[in-house]
Parts: sequence; structure tokens; C-alpha cells
Amino acid sequence: MRVLVTGWPSFLHGEATAGDVLSMRRVADALDGAGIGVDTAWSPTLRPGALHLDDADPACYTHLVFACGPAHGEQVEWLHHRYAACRRIAVGVSVIDPRNPAAAGFHRILARDGLGETQPDLSYAAHTDTVPVAGIMLAPGQYEYGGRRRHEQVHKTLLHWVTGLDCARVSLDTRLDSTDWRHCATPDQFLSLVARLDVVVTTRMHGLVLALRAGVPAIAVDPVAGGGKVTAQGRALGWPAVVGAEEVGTDALDRWWRWCVARGVDSGARTPPGCQGTLVAELLGEVLR
Repeated sequence: MRVLVTGWPSFLHGEATAGDVLSMRRVADALDGAGIGVDTAWSPTLRPGALHLDDADPACYTHLVFACGPAHGEQVEWLHHRYAACRRIAVGVSVIDPRNPAAAGFHRILARDGLGETQPDLSYAAHTDTVPVAGIMLAPGQYEYGGRRRHEQVHKTLLHWVTGLDCARVSLDTRLDSTDWRHCATPDQFLSLVARLDVVVTTRMHGLVLALRAGVPAIAVDPVAGGGKVTAQGRALGWPAVVGAEEVGTDALDRWWRWCVARGVDSGARTPPGCQGTLVAELLGEVLR
């Protein structure tokens, strides 16, 4: 006996949602835990190096299981034709029309909804692993730096690198806007958001400063050749995880990523004694002079 677990994330042009993937994981884990041989098929765009439907020989399987999503559509019908010799079971699916060929093609449907009493979604009981949550803050054009600007090259390298990390990525902007729900309206809101991150990756000077202010370790990449305000603030705050535009690359970023993640939120920031009040004291001196 060997089972092929499929779902909408198995199709080349299918939609892969977190719930769908977790449901497939729950099914595969349950089968494996029962001592049943199991493979899971994934879309080549989602997981290029995994088993794909085109490579999953129907002759190798006794059963096909389709997990989560609607039991509806041409792609589901295609599964019935390709795996015609297998016993086909749908589990945790929505049944819109049981007479539709996609639904009617299954030997058994264990529905989530649409056939009798609604059942809890499979994703609810799936195992998950905790990964770091990384806030990504990129600097705007900053054309005032003229020929020293390396923003395009730095951001291209940085985003390619961060896409390959096993982390939850959150795009952030330090710009405040009280009319747009996608932005924080006050700095207090923004700092409260940053404080819930595990690490910040930024090319913005305030991305570095506010991360450390919130106690979150930051990888700061200076997009200005020769060093600009990001490098200057890293020096002022005594923060070592600053990468110059000329040094940005996988090796340097990986090294500082490991350092920041291991450092953790509690010990992430360290503010040199007295630095918080220096500029304010000088300002007061100027005003009261």
C-alpha cells in the first residue's frame, strides 16, 4: 500500500495557501504515523525540488488522497483520469455540487462542509515549526547621495537573499499615514509592531535605530558607497551588524543573520551609556544660551 497525498498546492496553476499546505501535512503525517507509505506531490513553482504530479507514476500508488479546498474544477477531474486505477479519497474538502465530475470522481468524500455536519478544518491540528519573524524595511531613492547611490543593486541582492531564508517576512515602512490602514499612524504604533519582530533587515537609518530602540537585533545594509548615515548610526550606537554596499553578499548576510537570530530579542539592542541624551542636551544648551 502506498498513498499519494495531493491538494490544490499540487497543481502547476493551483493556489497554495498556508491552510491547504497544513492540511496536506496533517494527512501525510497521519498516514505515516499509521505505518502507511506516503508521498506528497507539490507544484514545481512552489517546491521545485520536490515530487511533482508529472513524476508521480500512478502505477506506484494504491490510493490517491486529495486534501482541503473545493472538490471542484478541471484540475481535480484530471486527477481522476491520471490516477484512474487508484482508490481516490477526498478529505477535508468543500463540496459545492456532489454531482460535479470533480466530486463524483472520488470513491469516498470525507467532507469538511457541503455534505452533512461541518467538520473542523484539517489545518487546525497540523504540526508547525516556529521560525523567526523578520521585518524588512528598505530605503527610498535618496537621490541626494548622487553617484554614491547603490540602492538598486543592494536591494536586488538583499531581497534575493531574504526570499531564500526560512523566516516569516513582514514588509514595513517607517512612513506614517493616518488615512491608510496599511501604515501606522503614530510612532508608538510603529514601535509596538517592531517590538514583536525577532529581527529587522533594513537599508534605512531609522530602520536600524528604531529596531534597536525596540530591543530587536537588526541587519543594516548601507546602500551608499563609502558609507552614509546607516553606517554612521551603526557606529554611534555601537552596533556591529552593519554591511557596506561594497560588501553585501550571501556570506556576509548569512553570518549576521545567524548572529542576530542567536542573539534574540531580549539582548538584541545595546545602547551606549549617555547616547540617548547627548543631542537633546546640546539642543537645550543652544536654546538656553
